Amino acid sequence: MQEKSVIVRMIEVAGGVYAPGHVGELTQIVDFALVDAVLEETGTREKRLRLLPSRVVVYFVLALSLFEHDSYRTVWGKLVAGLEGLALVRPSVSSLSRARRRIGVAPLRRLFETLAGPVAARGQAGAFYRGLRTVAVDGTLLHVPDDEAITWRYPKRVGEKMEFGYPLLRLVVLVECGTRAVLAAAFGPESEGELPYARRLLGALDHSMLLLADAG
Repeated sequence: MQEKSVIVRMIEVAGGVYAPGHVGELTQIVDFALVDAVLEETGTREKRLRLLPSRVVVYFVLALSLFEHDSYRTVWGKLVAGLEGLALVRPSVSSLSRARRRIGVAPLRRLFETLAGPVAARGQAGAFYRGLRTVAVDGTLLHVPDDEAITWRYPKRVGEKMEFGYPLLRLVVLVECGTRAVLAAAFGPESEGELPYARRLLGALDHSMLLLADAG
């Protein structure tokens, strides 16, 4: 008889009627117990059992940021792809949209504040200089939907005769060099330059850090 090796992988999952509360590899990084705690803290946990519990919606929004060019339905499919064999509902786009509005921004903001921070171990290559943790400020521009509900805050660019392109959001972040871990972030209309946003990040610095800044 030939010898065989069997490898068994055990994954802790969230309890409850809706198994996708532990959807995907995201829970290996963002633990569902943490998501539940953030929902409780921000008062956004559902008041009654829903087909789209608040925990699931948080993971869905996180997945949207990973697959920014995909539709709601496509992202949902990616999120539950590993749950074959379970009797899962397939929510409509309108249901997913309403669920996003229901939880609002508070739990996502609190989750970011909890997870953001340095991760490099002391002495890690590229992350320290003469004992100081090296960090840097960098910025980018992101497209946002061309919708009246958004363009009042994020106006489209204007030429001599007409508006053009999609509205832009300016995102400026403080990152740890060597790991690219995000320590803090600020964002708003593209019309403001990077410096006003960069000033909002200075509170995340401390005496153990060395800030590397470019000419801009």
